[in-house]
Amino acid sequence: MLLGLDGVEIGLIIVFLCLFGGILSGFPVAFAIGGAGIISFGIIAALDSAGLLIHQAIDTSSEAFNAIVATGVKPETISVFRYPDLPRIAQPVFERGWEIAMDRNVSFIVNRMNERVLAGASIETLLAVLMFVLMGITLERSKIANDLLTTMARVFGPLPGGLAVSVVVVGAFLAASTGIVGATVVTMGLLSLPTMLRNGYSPQIATGVIAASGTLGQIIPPSIVIVLLGTLAGDLYSVAQENRALEAGCTDALTYLGEPAVVSVGTLFQAAVLPGILLALLYALYAFGYALLNPSKAPAVQFADRGGEVITRSESFTWFLGVPVALFAGMMLLSSVNIIGSQSLVVNTYTEQGDVASLRTNVSPGCKASMIELHGQEAWDAAVAEAAAIDAAGGFAESVKLTEEQIAAAVIEKEANAAPIGTGVALIFVALSLVLAVARGIKPSASPKPLLIGALGVVLGLLVDILLIAPSTSPGVSIVMLLIPLAMALYGCAVGAGRLAQNELIRVVFPPLVLIVAVLGSILGGITNPTPAAALGAGGAIMLAAYRRLRDQDKSGIIIIWSTLAIVLSILMGINFDLRINLEGVTFESWVAFFIAYAAYLYAAFGLLFSCWVLFTGGVLTPIVRETAKVTSMVFTILIGSQLLNLVVISFGGEHYIQQFLKSFDSEFQVFLIVMLVLFVLGFVLDFLEIIYIVIPIVGPVIYGGTFDPKWVTIMIAVNLQTSFLTPPFGFALFYLRGVAPKEVTTGHIYRGVYPFVLIQVLGLAILWFFPSIVTIVPALIPN
Repeated sequence: MLLGLDGVEIGLIIVFLCLFGGILSGFPVAFAIGGAGIISFGIIAALDSAGLLIHQAIDTSSEAFNAIVATGVKPETISVFRYPDLPRIAQPVFERGWEIAMDRNVSFIVNRMNERVLAGASIETLLAVLMFVLMGITLERSKIANDLLTTMARVFGPLPGGLAVSVVVVGAFLAASTGIVGATVVTMGLLSLPTMLRNGYSPQIATGVIAASGTLGQIIPPSIVIVLLGTLAGDLYSVAQENRALEAGCTDALTYLGEPAVVSVGTLFQAAVLPGILLALLYALYAFGYALLNPSKAPAVQFADRGGEVITRSESFTWFLGVPVALFAGMMLLSSVNIIGSQSLVVNTYTEQGDVASLRTNVSPGCKASMIELHGQEAWDAAVAEAAAIDAAGGFAESVKLTEEQIAAAVIEKEANAAPIGTGVALIFVALSLVLAVARGIKPSASPKPLLIGALGVVLGLLVDILLIAPSTSPGVSIVMLLIPLAMALYGCAVGAGRLAQNELIRVVFPPLVLIVAVLGSILGGITNPTPAAALGAGGAIMLAAYRRLRDQDKSGIIIIWSTLAIVLSILMGINFDLRINLEGVTFESWVAFFIAYAAYLYAAFGLLFSCWVLFTGGVLTPIVRETAKVTSMVFTILIGSQLLNLVVISFGGEHYIQQFLKSFDSEFQVFLIVMLVLFVLGFVLDFLEIIYIVIPIVGPVIYGGTFDPKWVTIMIAVNLQTSFLTPPFGFALFYLRGVAPKEVTTGHIYRGVYPFVLIQVLGLAILWFFPSIVTIVPALIPN
């Protein structure tokens, strides 16, 4: 044994030193990782050929080993860490020689490139990375951060530490709209850091809050980290749980767990919402508390009043809080009593299948014992009783096709029980009512007549839906009946929108807010997966940036506005009409709806192309595309290089060695705590991409193969990785900020300023550790 260490241990040290040296060499990280894999493999192969690397493996033919197996211990769970006194045998780290290992590695890396990068199932999810990067860079170039910082500074500036709080708010806002740490930190560093220093803020609190707030894009969805981590976590969790089920004596994970072993990126986005908000609140509370304790280092700042109408406190409470809360509360109340609800008359043409037991009970004795240990005796007895009741009732019933008479009767019954007001109609009129209410609050001295006409249209629309429109009424007839009330409501909203546009806060916040709601709403609501939502966000960002550029040039952006409305129209047509014109017996109104939707789609496509042309002629589109290509190329190159490095670790048994070490601990919490500490320490020297693609595949089979909720595990890792942007000496957010900070702000200021926020990150991890429901409650409430 060289230096008294096992050959596998020396191999792991060589890999780490080569990786660390490659990162510090100055070569691009994407290429340094792959190079570190090749160099480390060459060194390990040379030492192995010289007989210097000897692995002390357990002698599986010894009496002591067989005695342990005879007690019921499974051979694959026996390791040198649990049984250090077992007899050993010396063997090379490459069991069949380094030549065979190299050939196998080359074959694997080609297959992995094909599976994960070129043509595999995960490529669709990975495409979301490209779209989100394009969306973020486009919004960053459209000066949205500039407007947000200026506006939020005016709103929060008069508070103690108000400028710092405004940076946190804008950081959270940009996190949900861009998700790119570098762009957010650089933008806020350029715009807000000089303002904060000029108004008496200490360099420490100013730089710390900017660097920390810029990293919120790594956890607040849509997050590139969660897309990359979720794609990997889904595979690791399913495989790990299948292996866990087999070790428990069951045939598959579904039998053992009672539920499919699946975790998706969309579900992880849902799980990340509350943790992201929690971290933003902790940042803001620290900034506010720091200002209260150190008023001279974070003073309140009063900006000059830009004019505008004076609004009393009672008017603000009524129109900005009271009426919106009443609208939402009323809708929820009416929904609970079935006045607002679904009016769908779609019925299943087959009978429902018979009920099945909550757990599968037709299993082997070994699997039964394992399932009882996992779920408890009470759950098993309940499943057995359910299975007995099903058998007594004639067993599992297959679906049977209904007759036309049965289908007609089911439709009549469903229509009789339908809610008087459809959910879609209610949502549209509530949205229109919100516009009217806020418009009234923005300018209370203006004539209320147009807004009253709009409100009357809302009331008439609801009455028409209750009295004249039945669930069986065709969509075309429904639209004709609602035409006059909708026209009245839209007239009032058009006037209200003109008043809203005169308010700086709404004018700045509303456009990106709509984009965020469209992207996140479609993902969190389970309407679509992240890739189409990312494409929608990228297209919306391009149109928003083009509109902003046209306005800066005092040109009309009406084409883009109408294109946006065309998108909304095409979506509404698709929701309310059957646009499948290739079916037999297509109705006239379906043809009309199809041509309207198709025309709206073509106009929306024209608007997108027009937006691209505006950005291209303005010299903006080319750098956006170039920067997007650079970032996504780096991500995919790191993916390939990390796969190569992982295969090197696997080839000499390093992965198995690490997993055996982790499995030697009896406490699952202890194992996960060790992994989290290792990830935290690695964050001082490695970027999140290296950690995701190098470390997680090695430890993933262990941490995802236990009883922890995979959503909680993944979000804990994501928050931990977010810390890697802040931890010196290689925190990327610190480098970004150092590059744009004024000369009077030193690196020491930045390091001292960021330490409290690193502790806040640790506090956030502790809160999520002790209160995991913060992660799991949103996915539990939203159907997937």
